[in-house]
Amino acid sequence: MPHGDDAGQYEELKGMHYLHAALTEAMRLYPPVPINTRMAAAADVLPNGTTVRTGWCADYSTYTMGRMPRLWGDDCRQFRPERWRHGDRGEFVAINAARYPVFHAGPRACLGKELAYMQIKAVVAAVIRRFTVLMVETPASMDAPPPYELRVRIKKREDHF
Repeated sequence: MPHGDDAGQYEELKGMHYLHAALTEAMRLYPPVPINTRMAAAADVLPNGTTVRTGWCADYSTYTMGRMPRLWGDDCRQFRPERWRHGDRGEFVAINAARYPVFHAGPRACLGKELAYMQIKAVVAAVIRRFTVLMVETPASMDAPPPYELRVRIKKREDHF
């Protein structure tokens, strides 16, 4: 990320659509909070007719929802940032938060969502600017890491700009 005024840097981070899509896709598959619980403050009836009593808990799993073919298609277990990009220039396009509740939805949606994305993008930009990130190949054996683990080697760039 080039040095410059704060407004310019903000606009540059905001324009990183592919990175935004990749981060969103990573959190779809590996949400920071995989299961969430809510407790009913008062008795209620859900839209489908289910009665909920005061004090009852309801859980939802963002981890499971991120792997549902009904929500994401047959390729739901694949890492595909392209599912978040649309238009001629590949801009990031968000979807209904009820389908992607990583930052919750409705009146309880995370107020820091956009700030979190900006901070992550700034860190990624700083790391890529200063370091080369190389994947470390591991042998296919019983000792190999699980498929959700990515081993890398970090090397300081001599030519960082």
